[in-house]
Amino acid sequence: MLTFIGLGLYDLRDISVKGMEAVQSADLVYLEYYTSRLMGTSVHEIQEWYQKPIQILLREDVEVHPGDIIAAAKIQDVVFLTGGDPMVSTTHMDLRIRAMQAGVDTRIIHGASIASAVCGISGLQNYRFGKSCSLPFPAKNWFPTTPLEVITSNRERDLHTLVYLDIQDDRFMTVKEGLAILRTLAEREHYQIPLVIGIARAGSRESIVRAGTIPEVSNHFFGDPLHILVVPASLHPVEEEYLVCFAGYDPD
Repeated sequence: MLTFIGLGLYDLRDISVKGMEAVQSADLVYLEYYTSRLMGTSVHEIQEWYQKPIQILLREDVEVHPGDIIAAAKIQDVVFLTGGDPMVSTTHMDLRIRAMQAGVDTRIIHGASIASAVCGISGLQNYRFGKSCSLPFPAKNWFPTTPLEVITSNRERDLHTLVYLDIQDDRFMTVKEGLAILRTLAEREHYQIPLVIGIARAGSRESIVRAGTIPEVSNHFFGDPLHILVVPASLHPVEEEYLVCFAGYDPD
C-alpha cells in the first residue's frame, strides 16, 4: 500500500489525525521536500514527533527513479509525505498512476493547501481563480515569460491568478523578488498590473498579507518564507472590503 499524506501549511501539527495514524502504523516513511516545505519545523523535529525514521526524497527520486518507492509499497505499508495537499502537484499524480500500473494499492489523506487557504487569507472568492502559474528564478540567458502570459489570459477573463514562487534547495523566492520579475515582464510588454497581493507564512500565527500596487507591496517587509503572490482581476465589493480590513489595502 502507498498512502499519500498531506502535511498542511506550516508546522508538524498541521497533519490530520487520520494522517498521523497512518504514519505511525507505516513500515516505511518517505518525505518529499522539494515542491513545498513546512517552514515552522525541521525534518529532525518531524521525525521526533512521528517517532519514525524518515527518508528524504529528491526530485529525481520521484520523477525519474520512483522504482524503489513502488517496489517497497508492493510488500510494505509505505507513506509518502508532502507539504500542503499531496495531489496539488502533478508530480505526485504521476507517481500514483505509476504505482497503480504496477499493481500497488494507493490512497490519499488530504491536507490543507495554499491553493484553498489563499481564499481565506486574501478574501478572494475561490470560484474566481483561473489557471495558476509558477514564477522561477531567472537563469543565465533565460528569463521566464509564461507567468505574465497566464496572468494576462486570466485577467482577460476577469479571473484571479495564484503565483507560486520558486524553491531551489534552500533558496526561497520572496515577494519582493517575485514582484521584481513580474515588473520586468510587464514593462517589456507595456502591460499594467494594477493590484497584487503578497502572502507570507500561510498557516502560521505570524502570517502576513498585504495588497496594493507593485511598489507598495514590494516595499513591505514580509519576513521569513514561504511567500506567495496573487494577481487579482477586478474585485467584488466583498473582496475589496476584506482586503481593506485584513490586507492594508487602500482602494483610493
